[in-house]
Order: sequence, then structure tokens, then C-alpha cells
Amino acid sequence: MKLSLALLCVVSTASAFSVSGPSFRPSALGVVTEPEMMETKTKAPVFDEVCDTTGVTLKRFMTEVAMLNPEITELTTLFGAVETACKAIANLVRRSQLPSSETLGLEGEVNVQGEDQKKLDVITNDLLKRALRFTGRLGVLASEEEDEPVDLGEKEVLIDEGERYVAVFDPLDGSSNVDAGIPTGTIIGIYEHDESCEIDPECVGEECTEQEAQCLANTLQPGTNLVAAAYCLYSSSTFLVLTLGAGTYGFTLDDNLGEFVLSHPDMKIPETSSIMSFNEANTPKWDEPLQEVVGKWKSGTGANGKRFSSRYIGSMVGDVHRTLLYGGVFGYPGDTKNPNGKLRLLYEGAPMSFIMEQA
Repeated sequence: MKLSLALLCVVSTASAFSVSGPSFRPSALGVVTEPEMMETKTKAPVFDEVCDTTGVTLKRFMTEVAMLNPEITELTTLFGAVETACKAIANLVRRSQLPSSETLGLEGEVNVQGEDQKKLDVITNDLLKRALRFTGRLGVLASEEEDEPVDLGEKEVLIDEGERYVAVFDPLDGSSNVDAGIPTGTIIGIYEHDESCEIDPECVGEECTEQEAQCLANTLQPGTNLVAAAYCLYSSSTFLVLTLGAGTYGFTLDDNLGEFVLSHPDMKIPETSSIMSFNEANTPKWDEPLQEVVGKWKSGTGANGKRFSSRYIGSMVGDVHRTLLYGGVFGYPGDTKNPNGKLRLLYEGAPMSFIMEQA
């Protein structure tokens, strides 16, 4: 069964991403991923009771984390930028249906993934780049909407020497549904920047290109190197869910205060559930073992005898958020048309897996 580059969450288990794919064993659900255990290379931060107090603002939360873990103080600034960007994007999405907004429809360009870009894809991409770029904490920044990391408004590689972090993001996941008012989201992954990345200011031509290429390789790190990941969900409320490697925490935007407040401290995926979330229109294109498993879940003839109900939004952030709160299975498995699935490992799969793993 091939599920590479697809996120599969079975109850409280997030599958690992690997070239060969995970192995499987029978369970009460019928199948459970059994990936090779991989150690996260980054040190998990220490939290205290303030970080588990509902109603605490994101700013207060990050300040407390920085006090307890001085080595990640710079993440406070970075998440301040993420918070501001998510508020701005939420406002854009909320107002996008108004005739005066002129943000709906296609931009007329195709991104590096081969997808038609929506106007909001381009706007939110620029917005998030600007917010993160001017924190002064990033060494390299890469977006799903770009064919390579670029500077603001210029076709120049975005590399700031000596800065600590690398950010990768999908600015508006599910944007193909935005015209219909379907929930959308932003996904962000943060890695540590390789301090050996140095650009000689006097280099010329191919010599500079080679040095830049070495620095850009910072974006091609395994998911186990992630130091933080987050997503923002723009729906009935605006949610910001993050992990720093020590649990998953959910914040909800209070429009009256203009602040994200902690609403879901130390989130845990429910141990039992009977919800599955797949694009079942692709069922005939799946391989036989997966068709058999999903068929048994639907008919209630699996190992646990439960009949699963189907809940599929078609927006990854929305589907994963529901799975995080209610449990169950979400996946976008490979099929005959897309053998590796359609989820991008760098911008979507790895950050979301890190969040689910910590829950």
C-alpha cells in the first residue's frame, strides 16, 4: 500500500513520511501505521502552568515560553509575525466575498506545483513573506507559491546571513474552494538555519550561485528537524494551532480583543473515533489493500465492528483540525493518477505531521 506524501492519522497516530512508506498491522480500526521511530533532533522546551491556562493570549504564552527556555527566545518574534499575518489573512478571506474586495477569481498564473493561482494565493503569499521577512530572524524563506525562495518583489534569493531560522509555508491551503466560502488555512514549518551558510559579498557569477544553492538546501530538511510548526484555520472562528515540540496548543482569535487566546491547551487526539476523511471519488484508483480497509470501515465489518462515517471538506487544514478535535482518520493516499499523493511533504505533510505527533 503506497501512502507516501500523504498524511494519515489513525486515532492518535500520525504516520511517518519516508520514501519506502510505513508498514501496517491489524488493530481495532482494521489498520494502524507502524512507522520506524525517528527521534526529533531538536530539544523539547519546558512549559509551566501559565501555558495550560485558557484565556492566556498568544503573546503572553510565547513570553512565558521564552522566559523558561531562553534558547528559543527568537521564536517569540517569529510567532508575533505569524499571528499578525494570520489576522490579516483572516480579514482578507472574510471580506473576499464582497464585490468591492476584488480578491476572488484566478490570477492568471500557474505556480510551481502546476496549479492555477487564485488572486488570494498571490496576495496572502506576499503578505506572509513580508510579515516573516522583516522579523530579522530568518535565514531562508520558501513558499509553495514560489519556484524558489525569493525576496520581496524582486527575483533575488532571500538569504540573510547570521539569522537563526528557516521558514516554509503554504499561504492559503484550500484556496481552490475559497470562492465557495469553504474553510481555508495557512500552514507553516520552522527549521533551524545552518550557521555554516555564508555568502561571500565579493563573489561573482557561478561562484555566488553555488554558495546560494548550499544555503537554499536549508529548506530541504527532514521533518525531524522541525523546531516549530503551526497552522491557521479561517472558518467559523479563526484558529491558530502550534507546536514547539512539547505538545500542541490551540488559540482562537477573539475579535473583540484582537488577540489570539488559548482555548485548547495541550491538545490530545481522542483515543477512539469512527470518522474517516478521504476523497472517496478516488476509490477506484487506490490499490486493493486500501480499498478493502476503507470498504470494511464503511460497512462496519472491520476488526472492531464499528461503522465509520465519512467527513471530508477538501481543505487539508479543515480536515486535520477536525481530526485533531474529534479523532479518526484523514488521508490523501497515492493513486494511479498521483502515485505519491497530492500533499507536499515540505509545506504540508511534515509541519502537519509534527503537530499531530505532538497531540
